[in-house]
Amino acid sequence: MFKLILSAVATALFASSVQAFTGDATFFFPGLGACGRTNTNSDLIVALNPVEYARGANCFRSIDVHYQGKSVRATVVDLCPSCADGSIDLSPAAFDRLAPESVGRLHGVQWNFV
Repeated sequence: MFKLILSAVATALFASSVQAFTGDATFFFPGLGACGRTNTNSDLIVALNPVEYARGANCFRSIDVHYQGKSVRATVVDLCPSCADGSIDLSPAAFDRLAPESVGRLHGVQWNFV
């Protein structure tokens, strides 16, 4: 019984420690990214701002992106040097899961590392 309670507490603590980020989302046309992988517009990928990119420490990690009830999971493959803290740059395929490209910029997007 004690192990079960301890496991439940540890799970709750881990789940509550997930850091969420909020910022804008734009889209870019990928090629060879800063993480060293070549990607296409149809890949579900993301470029992070310099702070969260962390000099490549977050390359190939997945993030969940949420906007107005829609979400997409994308893989970090690039750096967005012009993105503000908390903001991200998505591939067209990832952006399209949240809104039409004609919108251009999404304000108040929330995302977190998976």
